[in-house]
Amino acid sequence: MEKTMIELENAAQTLKLLGDKTRLTIMGLVKDGECCVCEFVEVLQMSQPSISQHLRKLRDAGLVKEQRKGQWIFYSLNTSHPTYPIIQQVLEQIPDQKEKLRALEEAGLRIQCD
Repeated sequence: MEKTMIELENAAQTLKLLGDKTRLTIMGLVKDGECCVCEFVEVLQMSQPSISQHLRKLRDAGLVKEQRKGQWIFYSLNTSHPTYPIIQQVLEQIPDQKEKLRALEEAGLRIQCD
C-alpha cells in the first residue's frame, strides 16, 4: 500500500482544530453520518451561534461538508480531505458518540429528513 505524505502545515492545522473539545466532539458525531446544527445544540448543550462558529472553522478548513436538505443544513465528515487519515486515527481514539445521537432519537429530537 502506498503511503501518502501530508504536508506539515496541513497536519498542524488539522490537529489544532481537533484540539478543541467541542470541535472534536462534533467530528465524532459526524464520523458515521450527518447531523444538523440543532442536533449539535442538543447534544453539546451550547448555543446555536457558538456551535455555528465551531462548524464554520471546520467547514472553512474543509474537514466537514455541508448539504442543504429543505430548511436544514446537514454536516458530514469530509473523507476526501488530505488530512483524513489523521482525523480517522484521532477519532478511533476517542469514545464513540453514537450513544448521544441514539439518546436524541429516543427523545424525538433527531432530525429525520427524507
